[in-house]
Amino acid sequence: MHRKHLMAMLFVALILLLAVTASAAQPTALPNVSLNIGGNADQGKAATVVQLLLILTVLSLAPAILMMVTSFTRIVIVLSLVRHALGTQQMPSNQIIIGLALFLTFFIMAPVWQQVNEEALKPYYEDRITGEEALELASAPVKNFMMKQTREKDLALFVRLSQEKRPEKPADITLPVLIPAFVISELKTAFQIGFLIFLPFLIVDIVVASILLSMGMMMLPPIMISLPFKLLLFVLVDGWYLIVESLIRSFK
Repeated sequence: MHRKHLMAMLFVALILLLAVTASAAQPTALPNVSLNIGGNADQGKAATVVQLLLILTVLSLAPAILMMVTSFTRIVIVLSLVRHALGTQQMPSNQIIIGLALFLTFFIMAPVWQQVNEEALKPYYEDRITGEEALELASAPVKNFMMKQTREKDLALFVRLSQEKRPEKPADITLPVLIPAFVISELKTAFQIGFLIFLPFLIVDIVVASILLSMGMMMLPPIMISLPFKLLLFVLVDGWYLIVESLIRSFK
């Protein structure tokens, strides 16, 4: 992936962590860390240590943040359900599924990272905007992406549980409310897609089990007979092509 997309992703992770942990009534500026070797050891030592700890915390939480606020959750669940529907045990392996889910996430989220880079990251690096302005500009594209994928019912649930004032427009919804609503919406959507994927393979299992039972071969595990037919069916319909295309189109 392009370097500017990587920088934008880390920048978004920092923005989201600060926005979620900060109070809604208190604006939060992005940390500006500078280290001077050989200078005054006492000047700003405590502030620098706190800022370094904050940066290290963000870097450690960045993968989890990016997974939960992007398309990764839906993609990795659907790919895992495809493997279970095929009955191929650990093939493809977890590494392959996670790797494919990551690259599909990069592909789907590329317009969002590009928008964050152009509207928030570059101006902030060039000192044309403040940290508060960068936070607001960078979080807007991510919030828009999550809003499009979040069900109104899930969003209303967390607005009610948070006991916050009812937002008048989508821009008024805070990230601590939007993120969990987005996650449970993604989980439901992923399981709905997984159910549709399971149906044809379930029919194959039922047909094979019925044939074996009618032939009196009750001791033969049906999975041994149905697995080659499920793989053949999956290859003939070009299953990976259809699943990847459907996943990408589901975010448009």
